[in-house]
Amino acid sequence: MPKTVNLTLSPKQAATTEGWLPIVVRTLGVRRDQVALARVVKRSVDARHQTPRVLLTIEVFLDGEEKPEELHFDYPDVNGKTEVVIVGGGPAGLFAALRLIELGLKPILLERGKEVAERRRDIAQIHRGVGVIGESNYAFGEGGAGTFSDGKLFTRSKKRGDYNRALQTLVFHGASPEILYEAHPHIGTDCLPKIIEQVRKTIIASGGEIHFGAKVTDVEIRDGRIVGVWRGDELVEGAAVVLATGHSADDIYEMLHRRGVLLEAKPWAMGVRVEHPQALIDRIQYHSDDMREWLPAAAYTLTAQVGGRGVYSFCMCPGGVIVPAMTDYRECVVNGMSASARSSRWANAGIVTEVRLEDFAHLHEEWGVLAGLKYRQELERHAAEIVGGGGTAPAQRLADFVASRQSFDLPRTSYLPKAEVRRGEEWLPDYMVASLRGGFRQWGSRMRGFVTNEAQIIGLESRTSTPVRIPRNKESFQHPTVAGLYPTGEGAGYAGGIISAALDGTRVAEKIAESVK
Repeated sequence: MPKTVNLTLSPKQAATTEGWLPIVVRTLGVRRDQVALARVVKRSVDARHQTPRVLLTIEVFLDGEEKPEELHFDYPDVNGKTEVVIVGGGPAGLFAALRLIELGLKPILLERGKEVAERRRDIAQIHRGVGVIGESNYAFGEGGAGTFSDGKLFTRSKKRGDYNRALQTLVFHGASPEILYEAHPHIGTDCLPKIIEQVRKTIIASGGEIHFGAKVTDVEIRDGRIVGVWRGDELVEGAAVVLATGHSADDIYEMLHRRGVLLEAKPWAMGVRVEHPQALIDRIQYHSDDMREWLPAAAYTLTAQVGGRGVYSFCMCPGGVIVPAMTDYRECVVNGMSASARSSRWANAGIVTEVRLEDFAHLHEEWGVLAGLKYRQELERHAAEIVGGGGTAPAQRLADFVASRQSFDLPRTSYLPKAEVRRGEEWLPDYMVASLRGGFRQWGSRMRGFVTNEAQIIGLESRTSTPVRIPRNKESFQHPTVAGLYPTGEGAGYAGGIISAALDGTRVAEKIAESVK
């Protein structure tokens, strides 16, 4: 049996095997040559004290003990097996496809966007201010919105599925094994596309199908059961349909509503991106200027209550950049991402507040369950209009925003195409301004230096989740009025990130296997 050693070390000691292995050997009272394998199985940073410490859990195998097997997944050939249609090639759709294959079913995955390599070129055009391709951008394309992101893999939804198996699946397809033991694992936008490509190869090699440029335009429902989906004038049929369209497929919600498919309005959250110099966040979190040699770029998680409304940080990207995440140049939408090294000079995070049903009640009479969707669209388009569109985003120095002062210029930013000075009141509703200001004030009193004019807010962080939920039965996961339709992932209202979406897609695949076999 392997032995487990828990250590609390300095960042320097924990940074390399040569730093911690001698301590492990002394702790166990064995010789170094008796250690056949020693591996980290858990790692976290404790920065609550003046000097940060690193907590390591080490698993040790001595000579003669059986070592762990290499990670491996077996995907059978599903050619000729029962077909299941998957709409959307993000993490929910891809993991649903992988699990269907394991269970002996053939996935036919329809993705409206392009393959990763082509998608990368289209995204570069957005940064240059050339334009947004409606089906190939930060939201749409192979891998979904998570492909070009920080690739954060932390989730609070671990009870919803096999979290470790999801991480192992990513490692099997090329992710660093470090994600298996880091307390807050991430992959990075430079590595994720290669992993997504490997997932695609696995699906195709096993007999599954993936079709790009395959935008779904309608659903085919007969006698209360979905039998397939339309991509233009082609009907793609299957024993079940997985709807994994992501948080930005507004046209899908509108189409389902027109077809009389039951939808539900739901609250969500909106706000801004806040961007600081990473060195400033490092000083605040690590209480020192000399820890970056041994520790990763510092992160933070913030929450507050302001006037009874929740305010919190979302998708924090240490050493990252802010990117234009709109699907149309008439919109202003921003998001954050970072490479695996998190080496940018900036840190950014979404700072968002609750958007409640009553905040867009004035639109309900005209739009019904789509009122929240229309409200979000109005705000995104207004934010774009005040700066002339074209990918430009409104921005304001942070301390000026908190103090309700005019900013006359902006600090350097990672955001491309460009940011333009505008008061927050010009692009944010009054309740949102009040909530965000209150949150920043609370955090500024706890984190000295956080509220500074070295930082800025950039709008609009609006795609945290969807304002619409596609309901499903709690037991079967099928839509309550359309048999065979399985809503899943972030776009359907059942996930909030890469791993939670992957776990949800996996569970949906398992429910389908129970019903169609």
